[in-house]
Amino acid sequence: MRMYQEMLRLPGKRRGFHLVTEEVLRAIPAIREMRTGMLQVFIQHTSASLTVNENADPTVRRDFETFFNKAVPENDPDYEHDYEGADDMPAHLKSSLLGCSVLLPVRNGRPALGTWQGIYLCEHRDEGGPRNLVITLWGE
Repeated sequence: MRMYQEMLRLPGKRRGFHLVTEEVLRAIPAIREMRTGMLQVFIQHTSASLTVNENADPTVRRDFETFFNKAVPENDPDYEHDYEGADDMPAHLKSSLLGCSVLLPVRNGRPALGTWQGIYLCEHRDEGGPRNLVITLWGE
């Protein structure tokens, strides 16, 4: 079994759901050598998250943003944690709902994603800034 780990710093993105599959794969070129294995992508932040979903139609990503903004609204007077603005606590809640990592099987040098699947960076802050990902790959 072989194991690899790389860091990827993504530039700041506007609030929303962004496909980052290709950036992740470029950051870990050893994946091309893997016949079978696992790929974990972990985000080192508490106001952004990762998920896997539709990679073709951008309206899906916009609808994700609409749903999460309705489900976890800003300016809720019951939130105590608002040191960094109205989007602060909602960003933490959205991040916890989606999670901080994705784990994908690897098959023949690629993640075994479905035809219409991709990795999303879910940016929950208006100005989240650069985001750090830890990418870990293991297998044969």
